[in-house]
Amino acid sequence: MQKDTSASCTTSAQQAGQAKLSCRNLWKVFGDDAVSTLAAAKAASLEGKITQIRDAGQICGVADVSFDVHEGEIFVVMGLSGSGKSTMLRCLSSLVSPTAGEIIYEGRNLLDMSKTDLIDLRRHKMGMVFQSFGLLPHLSVIENVAFPLKIQGVSATERLGKAREYITLVGLDGREYAMPDELSGGQQQRVGIARSLAVGPDLWFLDEPFSALDPLIRRQMQDEFMRLQSKLNKTIVFVTHDFLEALKIADRIAIMRDGQMVQIGTPAEIVLNPADDYVAEFASDVPLTRVLTASDVMTTGSANEAHISIPSGTTLEDILDSHDFSDGDIAVADANGNTIGQVTAGSIVSAMHEGVSRARHAEEASVS
Repeated sequence: MQKDTSASCTTSAQQAGQAKLSCRNLWKVFGDDAVSTLAAAKAASLEGKITQIRDAGQICGVADVSFDVHEGEIFVVMGLSGSGKSTMLRCLSSLVSPTAGEIIYEGRNLLDMSKTDLIDLRRHKMGMVFQSFGLLPHLSVIENVAFPLKIQGVSATERLGKAREYITLVGLDGREYAMPDELSGGQQQRVGIARSLAVGPDLWFLDEPFSALDPLIRRQMQDEFMRLQSKLNKTIVFVTHDFLEALKIADRIAIMRDGQMVQIGTPAEIVLNPADDYVAEFASDVPLTRVLTASDVMTTGSANEAHISIPSGTTLEDILDSHDFSDGDIAVADANGNTIGQVTAGSIVSAMHEGVSRARHAEEASVS
């Protein structure tokens, strides 16, 4: 778990894959002559730099942020409005030019790349989905999805074939020739997702993609998103202000405040060991059953008389919905299907008790 704004954290998610994207000491300062202002504050502490930037009448959108996103990981960035999360995402996707720092993608620093190379990278390697659906109103569904491929110069036959493939993938079969104003909000966002996937991106950026949707449609789109990820295994940076959404989809969560990275960790780490009161407030009403997974509550070693096997990432909520342990214990399997432990009724009770105790101690410490 990370509690320092510049240090990297070591988690199972990091150990599982190589860094696809690395962000090092990233700054984005808005205002005239921002580079000089930041350079003049070089010797100051982090808080000193931020103070000098504000005194100069400039705005610090991102302040000395460092982290890695690993191959196949869903890295969720969250925070309150104005925390800097969307600004950071736009820096990562090269929609906004950072003031200082490094963004390393496949061994190359994006800040050193030419405009032409950046455009080529975004066209072929990156996919982006935003809260605004951004569909072209005069184009049909299939034409909207195929549009990025048209920009790339892909032939009509090939781009329409790929567009149909991704329209099917997002569950819009039969709506290929509908116009955007004939679709519901959820359907329009599916078109946006299909369009971003059509170029075959290695890196996928999503900025509050479901925030404009009604609660029921939003939950359905979250489920759809997870279904797509299970098939495509993309490396994803996902921005949201909804903590329950973050818990549902994240491998790791990064929480921002005032442009700084306050804490990075797995959902369980964030909930059970909040770095400060700000983080604790996000997690205050979250049921532990939604956070703890089979790997958190299992006992290690071979399973004794286990009648069923579940993935290690299965939440406690899902376990309790499906199993009552009347038929025995449950084996826990890793990504390769190998048994790594077992879940018992006793191990669940023990983990829940420990989690409640740790949460209570954290609350008492914050009050004192």
